[in-house]
Amino acid sequence: MKIGDKVRFLSEVGGGVVAGFQGKNIVLVEDEDGFQIPTSITDVVVIDNDDYNIKHDVQNVSTVKDEDEDYDPADRPVTFTAQPEERKGGDALSVYLGFVPVDIKEITNTKFEVYLINDSNYYIDFTYLTVEGTSWNLRSKGTVEPNTKLFIEEFGREVLNELERVAVQFVAYKKDKGFLLKPAVDAQLRIDTVKFYKLHTFQENDFFEQSALIYTLIENDKPVRPLVVDAKKLKMEMARKASDDNKPRAVVQNARKKSKDEPVVVDLHANELLDTTAGMSAADILNYQLDVFRKTMDSYMGKHGVKIVFIHGKGEGVLRHAVIHELNYRYKNCSYQDASFQEYGYGATQVTIK
Repeated sequence: MKIGDKVRFLSEVGGGVVAGFQGKNIVLVEDEDGFQIPTSITDVVVIDNDDYNIKHDVQNVSTVKDEDEDYDPADRPVTFTAQPEERKGGDALSVYLGFVPVDIKEITNTKFEVYLINDSNYYIDFTYLTVEGTSWNLRSKGTVEPNTKLFIEEFGREVLNELERVAVQFVAYKKDKGFLLKPAVDAQLRIDTVKFYKLHTFQENDFFEQSALIYTLIENDKPVRPLVVDAKKLKMEMARKASDDNKPRAVVQNARKKSKDEPVVVDLHANELLDTTAGMSAADILNYQLDVFRKTMDSYMGKHGVKIVFIHGKGEGVLRHAVIHELNYRYKNCSYQDASFQEYGYGATQVTIK
């Protein structure tokens, strides 16, 4: 049954022309006077002539209909779904997490919307989680179609503390066709909630008409470095490296020596040794710095006369005191002094291997 068909009422005399539909079950029948009569679709039947005034047995007609099941194809539900269009370059996986202020003009009071942005030709099945202590909580899960973004949730400032650390885990695939297998992604982010109070935090971008804060989860098949450092994994990695051959260049990656007579220079600043210190306590950072110091010293022990300059910074002097303590108790045979101020400024100690 479709618009323009001539129909007859089954339960009474009369009929008209199909003028439209209301939902799936109601048809609008327009009579000769131009009135549209809402009628159940089961109470009308399509006819080939203009004789609307013949009343038929409703029971017999409906019985025949049930047996024949002769429906017009236009009445059947649409089951075909067009495949999403793929774009050139979209087979490299790029996924982002976007935070969008509902009313950026009221940045101190507005709510925020969270979106998962799938800038690739793959389907993404994801979970979106936040952590409380050591326990993770599921906030949302779902599927993002290729080259689209999906609304996840809306939140206010009262829950900002819950979002200081979030994780997005997902797998990528294509439907009804072959594809290159992509590794599952587990991206953990530390969200700086202070940014949600600053207007300049939200920038113009390629995914929203309004300004947004965008975090990269993976881009061009390259996952971002985790913003959360697992201190236990870090210590295990340090222990593993300690068992390797003590070759100076292999152990001391940031040591530099310009010529034979110049000292080896090792910068112990955390930002020189680590890509990020997020998730690490001050004790974790100090232990890592001292581990580099010890490995450097051990790798040059026995090479008499070699000079090593350790740049530890002035700061509060915690690292310097720890280095001096190591020299006094672990490396008693080596002499040390303040390094040249002109070359290294304050905050450097020169050690001579004996």
